[in-house]
Amino acid sequence: MAKVEVLNPTTLRITATLEDALTMIKEASDHLEEFAEDIITICDKMPEFDYTYFCFYAYDTAALFERMLGIDPKQYLTFSMNAPDAFFYTLYGGMKGLYNSARHSMTQREAFIGMI
Repeated sequence: MAKVEVLNPTTLRITATLEDALTMIKEASDHLEEFAEDIITICDKMPEFDYTYFCFYAYDTAALFERMLGIDPKQYLTFSMNAPDAFFYTLYGGMKGLYNSARHSMTQREAFIGMI
């Protein structure tokens, strides 16, 4: 699990490792339907941030991120994230591997909702 430090009542510092990316990929894979939107958005938007500057909150893709942290960073005014490039590249690669399954899951969900 990523290291989360409360620097003061309004500020967090998050440190993630390659292992944290692998944990996020496994969590997304194990709960594909729950995280399908996050998977799709991460894959679609990470390249715009050159992969390593991706912000999970830029597109409301934070559910998977928050699961990894065990804390809601939105409760703080600011937070910084320190992670090696390998974290972001691995996360993107893993999400890209789940992309088609996530798209299929979203299509099925939308079809089901359309039937109601």
